[in-house]
Amino acid sequence: MSGVLSAAPGAPGRGAAPGKVFRTELNPVDFLHRAAYMYPEKTAIVHGTRRYGYRELAERSWRLASALRAAGLRKGDRVATLLFNSPAMLDAHFGVPAAGGILVAVNNRLASAEVRYILQHSGARYLLLDAALEALAEPLDLGGMTVIRCADTGVPGDPYEEFLAGASPERPASWLEHEEETISINYTSGTTGRPKGVQYTYRGAYLNALSEVIVAGMGTDSVYLWTLPMFHCNGWCFPWAVTAVAARHVTMRAVDPGLIWELIDGEGVTHYNGAPTVHLMVINHPRAHRLERPVTAMVAAAPPSPTLLARMSELNFRTVHVYGLTETYGPITMCPEQEGWRELPVERRARYLARQGQAYISSDLVRVVDEQMNDVPQDAATMGEVVMRGNNVMSGYFDDEAATGRAFAGGWFHSGDLAVWHPDGNIELRDRGKDIIISGGENISSIEVEQAITAHPAVLECAVVGVPHPHWGERPKAFVTLNEGASASTEEIIAFCRQRLAHYKCPDAVEFGPLPKTSTGKTQKFVLRQREWADQDKRVGGV
Repeated sequence: MSGVLSAAPGAPGRGAAPGKVFRTELNPVDFLHRAAYMYPEKTAIVHGTRRYGYRELAERSWRLASALRAAGLRKGDRVATLLFNSPAMLDAHFGVPAAGGILVAVNNRLASAEVRYILQHSGARYLLLDAALEALAEPLDLGGMTVIRCADTGVPGDPYEEFLAGASPERPASWLEHEEETISINYTSGTTGRPKGVQYTYRGAYLNALSEVIVAGMGTDSVYLWTLPMFHCNGWCFPWAVTAVAARHVTMRAVDPGLIWELIDGEGVTHYNGAPTVHLMVINHPRAHRLERPVTAMVAAAPPSPTLLARMSELNFRTVHVYGLTETYGPITMCPEQEGWRELPVERRARYLARQGQAYISSDLVRVVDEQMNDVPQDAATMGEVVMRGNNVMSGYFDDEAATGRAFAGGWFHSGDLAVWHPDGNIELRDRGKDIIISGGENISSIEVEQAITAHPAVLECAVVGVPHPHWGERPKAFVTLNEGASASTEEIIAFCRQRLAHYKCPDAVEFGPLPKTSTGKTQKFVLRQREWADQDKRVGGV
């Protein structure tokens, strides 16, 4: 399913039924319009030595929208980005939908072949390209695309700044007809090995942004530090959430714990998000010190460990554990800290906070179900699959009705994650039911890695599973059977894989030998997982 409506440019403005006083289509672009109207001089972005007020952010975004239209953008055209966290990336989150386009923020850590597939599958006609990523784009055939290069300087002469300079700073007339149109497509590794395009709607992005405001506890005085990549689930919708309350965005091109502490102290940072690996880098840095006022740190990709939780509390960080998937706009559940938990011993408190909790206010409560879609008992012991439904579930996979149908079987989105349901209504993950490994917050399809390794001429067959890792939560490990008479080393297999995939997807270890099989010859990956996770209380290290 494409999710791209075919209404022509010039269609009526926001509102499915013109003249209805009681309805306006939900559109996160309106957050910027309001912030610029209410707080034109308030600092919107800090990026190195550059600062932009909300009027400037709005004018830059409207210029981008107008420039894209002048370059031929039609309603529903896909606009891809290969950018770092930067003012241009924030411009794109407002300017692309304001133009009537669909944003495709591409993971800049992928290999060129993976980027090529996403650009081709999405049908992107425009690409915003950071100058530092030219090598990544060099092998790609970009002949049919309009490429706007960005040196991230903010000064005249930068191709991106020149692209904006000739366009109107006025907000262009909206082409949005209905809030369930697609605002963005985010690609995630699928269990088939090929990335799938997850479609977000204007309505879902709007409501999830407001949910993030509530969960994070943000207000107009908040200062949000961009440690989370904006290409990941549109930064959990935080480009729109921070702007909704006219808070300050502090952008950084790469995670640098020393710079994080400099910005926490110098800019008065109040919020940041990331995987446990990011938080560990922050709290273990030589500049780490107790904060005068608390900083809210949302953690996903793995539950906070007792050690991490204790150290963050010691430094005056407020830890909020959230859980979700690309298909749910990023986080869709949180574990709310109950009254009295702070008085508990840190080990016990950590056990409670390690639960995935329950749904955001804008979504239906999540369920844990058996194979017949019946709720499992809330006994903290019976395992079932986590299913979701509501405003913060994707509208479907782009151009893939079959995969959408499977994901939505029974009227709920099937996460593939296995959990228990506690008597208090909170859920807690115990295992992963699909072939996805989540390492340091990045999704890795085990099947994609297997396909890369089995292309090696010495390899007969291969199985890849996630194994525990103290820093990344879990990492891929390959179990390889070689062809008779063939030979290959661990180093050779890993190097071969790295020629084909992003390095973070490649296994850290390779074990050679026969694979466990069923009587019909099917590889029993669960046997490998059980063996590798035998000394763990749950078989999941990243969520």
